[in-house]
Amino acid sequence: MHIRPLGRTGLEVSVLGFGAFKIGRNRGIKYQQGYELPDDATVERLMATVRGLGISYIDTAPAYGTSEERLGKVLAQHQHGEVISTKVGETFRDGVSLYDYSPESTRASVERSARRLGRDVLDVVLVHSDGNDLPIQDATGVVETLLALKAEGRVRAVGFSGKTTEGAFRALEWADVLMVEFHIEDPSHEEVIGEAHNRGIGVVVKKGLASGQLPAAEAIGFVLAHPGVSSLIVGSLDALHLAENAEAAKRATA
Repeated sequence: MHIRPLGRTGLEVSVLGFGAFKIGRNRGIKYQQGYELPDDATVERLMATVRGLGISYIDTAPAYGTSEERLGKVLAQHQHGEVISTKVGETFRDGVSLYDYSPESTRASVERSARRLGRDVLDVVLVHSDGNDLPIQDATGVVETLLALKAEGRVRAVGFSGKTTEGAFRALEWADVLMVEFHIEDPSHEEVIGEAHNRGIGVVVKKGLASGQLPAAEAIGFVLAHPGVSSLIVGSLDALHLAENAEAAKRATA
């Protein structure tokens, strides 16, 4: 699997990353088909497949149900230098998303994520936006708190996972990493990806396959052809699908 630098963070990530949503949450989903949560043995086998394919970047979040805890258990037994990104701002309880971007909540969230993942220092922490990208950055204190946590050595890199181009452009002022939606049918973030690349800011693409609605080979090739993209996150519980996506990523970066 080809490796790219995550901007100027000093971290390097596989061009294909693993999105760990489905190992921890199956309620309130946007996928076309529902699914059962895998048991612990299945999660271990899935993560072994991820490692075997050379995927070294894993994305999770408190909003992904039990994803962080389950990853922490597996990684405690089999650490191979994976880079992990998690998030602050959104939690998921009793089937409902709750949002809190206050300094107190941000610090508490980072502490919980570190415990769940079994890491003293988190690699990447992103703001998990509810869509109000500008007010979240300008008026909640979350940006200042993440920057403080980085200065304290609790986090290596900080950034923003938003929904609007305006929010992404604002985050260029402070973020080390951006997570944006970008695919063939919605290239609206192309300009901000280019500007991030010029500034040495890492870009991670989410929903590059439009939640599974686009042909994998074509969609992966489109995303990874952009020189500003560090990694494309894909999420699947199917080892065969992951292998097919990994092969498409290899072809796209050969």
